[in-house]
Amino acid sequence: MITTRRVFSAAILASAVTAAVSSLSVAPAAADDGKEKCYGVAMAGKNDCAAGAGTTCAGTSKVDFQGNSWKYVDKGTCTSMMLDGDRKGSLEPLTRDIPA
Repeated sequence: MITTRRVFSAAILASAVTAAVSSLSVAPAAADDGKEKCYGVAMAGKNDCAAGAGTTCAGTSKVDFQGNSWKYVDKGTCTSMMLDGDRKGSLEPLTRDIPA
């Protein structure tokens, strides 16, 4: 038997799921909002996504400044960033500081 309460509960659940899915699609748009991917600048576990072999996505980089992990930064600032050990950010993946 379908009750008004069940229909109302189902509608609330559907709304919550839709809102959650919508919020997930906002994150990748950061690159369109005056940001760019900058490789080799994230601290361990603080990358935004796709940290290369052995990692899956956000927060999975293993070492500081891992060359194949990236973080969103303001457009035009990546390659001028100065980091510890005379490292710089890159718009392309780097081969340095890759965990064994």
